[in-house]
Amino acid sequence: MRGFFVRLIINSVALYAAIAIMNGNGITAAPMEWYGYVVLGLIFGVVNAVVKPIIKLLTCPLIILTLGLFTLLINTLMFYMSGWLGGLIAGFGFQVDTFWGAFFGGLIVSVVSVVLSIFLGDEDKKKKRKTD
Repeated sequence: MRGFFVRLIINSVALYAAIAIMNGNGITAAPMEWYGYVVLGLIFGVVNAVVKPIIKLLTCPLIILTLGLFTLLINTLMFYMSGWLGGLIAGFGFQVDTFWGAFFGGLIVSVVSVVLSIFLGDEDKKKKRKTD
């Protein structure tokens, strides 16, 4: 259960960073309270858990052909979809105005997520690795 909350916090902070950096440069977002980012982090987590594996499976030949660079476009799509679903479902969201806004927003989310995962990694996985 702790891993779920850690991942939710990481997603929320990563989305906050992407929206704060890119707001006005391809992304339009109204000011939100902290719980708006938590809702967006939850939506982003669900999209990444459900939709992303299906898209990766369907585009596996393209991922191999481009040596993994196609995953950047998949991340762009996940970022765009999260903003759209956030506005549609919960009323918390952001509008992606350009492709490059979604691309750099997805890139920022990926980088911030990796960095935070290193520092806030799931302790259960670390313990499991040590016992194996």
